[in-house]
Amino acid sequence: MSAIVWQVLHLVLIAAVSPLVIGLQRFVRARLLGRVGPPPWQPYRDLARLAAKQPVVAEGATGLFTLLPAIGLLTVWLAASLIPLVTVDFALAGAADLIALVGLLALSRVATALVGLDIGTAFGGLGASRDMMIGALAEPALLVAIFTLALVAGTTDLVGIVIGVRSGVIGVEVSLALVLVSLVLVALAENGRIPVDNPTTHLELTMVHEAMVLEQSGRHLALTEATRAIKLTLSLSLIGALFAPWGIDLDGSVTGVLVGLGAWIAKLATAVAALALVETIVAKMRVFRVAEFLGAALLLALLATVFRLVAESF
Repeated sequence: MSAIVWQVLHLVLIAAVSPLVIGLQRFVRARLLGRVGPPPWQPYRDLARLAAKQPVVAEGATGLFTLLPAIGLLTVWLAASLIPLVTVDFALAGAADLIALVGLLALSRVATALVGLDIGTAFGGLGASRDMMIGALAEPALLVAIFTLALVAGTTDLVGIVIGVRSGVIGVEVSLALVLVSLVLVALAENGRIPVDNPTTHLELTMVHEAMVLEQSGRHLALTEATRAIKLTLSLSLIGALFAPWGIDLDGSVTGVLVGLGAWIAKLATAVAALALVETIVAKMRVFRVAEFLGAALLLALLATVFRLVAESF
């Protein structure tokens, strides 16, 4: 029974905190740039305002245009529910596999790209093609990084990896450091953050994600923005759970869950501040250089695999 309760807590936490993650990142970045910036809770207002509006749908849109934003949100939310945020004792712990997580994220990406293609506009197609290109480059690096993690931990199960790191079975290794850097690069690309994409740009020719949602409005846009917020929270929480699982409860006790909640919030705040700092000091790269960026992520993941295999041979 407690596993179901903690699973519901996971879902509620993800939905409740994700807009704050976006808002806090924007606030910290604005302050680092010397601006006042919007308050951290501004995304909650934006989502409420959009959800209350009737969407305007283009004449050429099909039923997919209305359905796909909800599918994208549900798949990302389901993927986030597989991550042990505050405890490993949750209902979906048995399904918390890294390969399943990658599949759900890919499904969400396809849903978002189809929204951009459904209308048939030039910018929608441009954004969808760029987004799928980024996905095609990012997913091999992500899968190789997962393969290296599996070599080190002996499993792709998230709960097993967390328990292994917490218990000291999985120690500090060079290969894990390379995997960490690779996953950070992939996370920046997957979430459309600088230097791969600029989520605040108003220049259509440089857009990736924004180009796919130019025709969205009202509750459709609210669903898409919520999806993006949850995906960013998912990425930060996943990296924290894999490489800094300290504080995550292992037995499902109330005290342990409260400690895990505090640790998760602290790690999330630290990651958001680091992301804001990176976006302040790094410029957006040209689209044609994204392949080099993600190629570096793939190379680091491959080097991690080689180092791990060499270490096992001795």
